[in-house]
Amino acid sequence: MLTRRNLLRTAAAGGLVAASGALLPAWARSASAGNKGIFEVSGNAFDLTIGHSAVEIGGRSGHAITVNGTLPGPLIRFREGETVTLKVNNTLDEDTSIHWHGLLVPYHMDGVPGLSFPGIKPKSSFTYEFAVPQSGTYWYHSHSGLQEQLGHYGPLIIDPAGTDPVLADREYVLVLSDWSFEHPHTVFARLKKDSAVYNFQQRTAGDFLKDARENGLEATLADRASWGAMRMSPTDISDVTASVYTYLINGHATEDNWTALFNSGERIRLRIINASAMTIFNFRIPGLPMTVVAADGLHVQPVETDEFQIGVAETYDVVVTPPRARAFALVAESIDRSGQVIATLAPEAGLVATAPLLREPPVLTHRDMGMDMSSIDHGSMAGMDHGATTMSDPVPQTHDHRMGVGVDNVSMVQLSRIDEPGLGLESVPHRALRYSQLRSLTPNPDTRAPGREMEIHLTGNMERYMWSFDGMKLSEVKEPIIFHEGERLRVTLVNDTMMSHPIHLHGMFFDLVVGDTDHKPRKHTVIVKPAERLSFDVTADHVGDWAFHCHLFFHMHAGMMQVVSVLPLSAASVAPPSDENPQPEVRMPDMQHEGHR
Repeated sequence: MLTRRNLLRTAAAGGLVAASGALLPAWARSASAGNKGIFEVSGNAFDLTIGHSAVEIGGRSGHAITVNGTLPGPLIRFREGETVTLKVNNTLDEDTSIHWHGLLVPYHMDGVPGLSFPGIKPKSSFTYEFAVPQSGTYWYHSHSGLQEQLGHYGPLIIDPAGTDPVLADREYVLVLSDWSFEHPHTVFARLKKDSAVYNFQQRTAGDFLKDARENGLEATLADRASWGAMRMSPTDISDVTASVYTYLINGHATEDNWTALFNSGERIRLRIINASAMTIFNFRIPGLPMTVVAADGLHVQPVETDEFQIGVAETYDVVVTPPRARAFALVAESIDRSGQVIATLAPEAGLVATAPLLREPPVLTHRDMGMDMSSIDHGSMAGMDHGATTMSDPVPQTHDHRMGVGVDNVSMVQLSRIDEPGLGLESVPHRALRYSQLRSLTPNPDTRAPGREMEIHLTGNMERYMWSFDGMKLSEVKEPIIFHEGERLRVTLVNDTMMSHPIHLHGMFFDLVVGDTDHKPRKHTVIVKPAERLSFDVTADHVGDWAFHCHLFFHMHAGMMQVVSVLPLSAASVAPPSDENPQPEVRMPDMQHEGHR
């Protein structure tokens, strides 16, 4: 069977396929604009060049920071357990870096400037070298400045050392992203002046009349008055919307009709990566069920669904089996439903799938704001565990929840939303994936009960566009979050904001608490919904300093980031950095990517 992967490998002969573009079908062929396909590089030694490139997005010309001249960057592919070297050449006039998202690398190879290494200076190079004990679907991106929003990202696949439990006749990598012709500095500056500057889905007089007919005039007036008193909008689902973003699949806008080919009855594996800067997507293939087989790179017990919400930096592998030879739409719709991008899964090139209409935008409720007291069962408040609906509890350990100018809301009612599919998907007429459905394919490697617990609040002030953990942005934090080598601890995240936040921990997988099971889904990124109280268990088995942050790009940029330090049992357990890759003695860094101070 001639699959796309085999075709690319044959054409590339172990290198970039750009030079052999004439051998490829139209849907995979390169173009001088730099974003007309994903090109695979494989082996165990890689040369990557960071530079400026022209790109063409939806018929418009733009400028990007790219890896090896393409957007997304090349698909890097190697095998589990192999030692790989990746030489990164920086041709920019500014520092750069690459973070290997989700990979269990030594801390000084993690690629966070000022924390795990000094960064890659202009007109210089840096060589990453590591072996990883994992396989699956991952990605890489810059952790310097605002380069990720400018196109500095790409997919990464690690093939298993043994047999892959997922059987498929062919596979495709789908990199979802968002592109702005406005420079990210401009976007961030506009958000600081008016956080709703890109929100063109505000409620209208027509919405008021509709709500009054359905809910009554008095209730509608009370609802509008309460939102006005909070100086918040129930339509603030996304900070940056389709008013400024063009959404992409593999560097393509909908107009490009990026197409994946199949034969009827084939099992097709789709490796779906959300490499966007600010966009949580809802992914579906109308008329074609999907079987989820991996989350964040690790295998899960198969779950059939029709749609799932994928946070920034999450990955999902799904298997589909088209029953007949027709075109199917691959739909990635933004969480606020202001826009979408469509690609095509088809039996032959040139077919165009019918694009579904955008659905009605979701609207936040008082429940999402943590203010719906009717959801509390006051008779059962005593002794409630952290998986239940509860009032705000005192912080158990470690972190103080500070109120101040950077915090505009504290959830009075915290909700367990692990069994909800994601904001806006609660009432769709088909199956939508919930975290509670996920189970690891293999038993969790550490099934000890947590010996310690800490609670961390996700905080912000929308009017001032300030984001933080426990009311403190990174520049205000004096000490890191401390883990101790080998300990098992539970981290509980409480979202005091009205937005969904994809939270990412570098250096470690965590086990999402979805019930009393030793097959908890193991993830590196998790969406925390508004007013949600969510817990994960983690084993602190990787000594070093690790970034911990919201993966919404401008939230991290505004300060929603801290450092987790895994302290060794002895100094000897920390591997010294090499002479080529020195480790700066930095504890709480002045991060390049943190914005307004």
